[in-house]
Order: sequence, then C-alpha cells, then structure tokens
Amino acid sequence: MRTAQVTILTASLLLATAAVAGAGPWRADQGNTRGWDLMSPDERIAHQARVRGFTDYQACLAYRTEHHQLMQQRAAARGLKLPESGRNFCDRLKPNPDQP
Repeated sequence: MRTAQVTILTASLLLATAAVAGAGPWRADQGNTRGWDLMSPDERIAHQARVRGFTDYQACLAYRTEHHQLMQQRAAARGLKLPESGRNFCDRLKPNPDQP
C-alpha cells in the first residue's frame, strides 16, 4: 500500500471517530483486533468507532480487508507475523446471518 493510501486510511479512521463515537457495544481489544499492537491508541479508537458505525455489509468487508492488509504490511516491516484472523466483525451485518 502506498504512503498516500495509508495516510488516507488513517485520516478516514480518525474522521469516523467523531461520527460514531457512542454507537454499539463492540469494543476493540488485543484479543479481537488484528494488528492491535501495531496501531497507535488513536488508531485503535478510530478503528473501533469505524467498525461500530457500519450498516452495510459490503462496505464493512472492504474496510476489514483494507485494515488487515495495512496491519500485515506493518507486521512485515517489523519482521512480525500476525495471527490468523479470528471472528469476522462484519458478520453481524449479513442480510441472513446463517449464510456463509
């Protein structure tokens, strides 16, 4: 990912914080957020707010994919390997949650 894309992603995450700061019960933490240790405290807050604010499944999946790619790049730059992704936080938005 280019530096400009990373900058845009970070800026959009920070902007999303104000819009959805109090929504929903989901809380990002080290146990459920891929790349938690690779994010700044502000990025963690913005990520949590962004995830809480999604109402569209496809938009959520696109963000999740982009976030995972960014965290993978940060990990690789530090010689680290991220754990495999766990629960998909976008699943709550599926039109029919019983479908894969």
